[in-house]
Amino acid sequence: MRSAYNLARWLVRNGDDAEDIVQEAFLKAFKAIDSFRGGDARVWMLSIVRNTAMNFLRKRKPDVTMDLDQLEPSDRSPNPEQALLEQSRREQVRRAIARLEPEFREALVLREIEGLSYKEIAAVLEIPAGTVMSRLSRARQRLLNELAPAEEVRHELP
Repeated sequence: MRSAYNLARWLVRNGDDAEDIVQEAFLKAFKAIDSFRGGDARVWMLSIVRNTAMNFLRKRKPDVTMDLDQLEPSDRSPNPEQALLEQSRREQVRRAIARLEPEFREALVLREIEGLSYKEIAAVLEIPAGTVMSRLSRARQRLLNELAPAEEVRHELP
């Protein structure tokens, strides 16, 4: 259930909407359990969550803001300076992920946060595994470009 919520949250960028989407997806899964043909139930469920989130986004086109404070609890590290730096870096990464185009963001979240294999991601997104690899590569490169210090990026660009 946590994976379903995390995926929905990253896709719709709102915790309340993500909860509604997960609830609706679980109801759909319950009603369609007879159509489950075996295999990985997690992939099947995440596919339903993704489709439910995409339907939600199509119905509601305006950009939704993301409450970054609810994504991860604050760090309680004993070293305040280190904790502040880590928290700042996590926030930078979250914002960078949130700015990715949806097709890159969903692939990255499924791989790096949820730990799905390329094959599982391909099943969830209903795309070829090669496309998954391409999207992940592009998403990672965009994150690196955005998170790298400005001087480093300038040296890499022609």
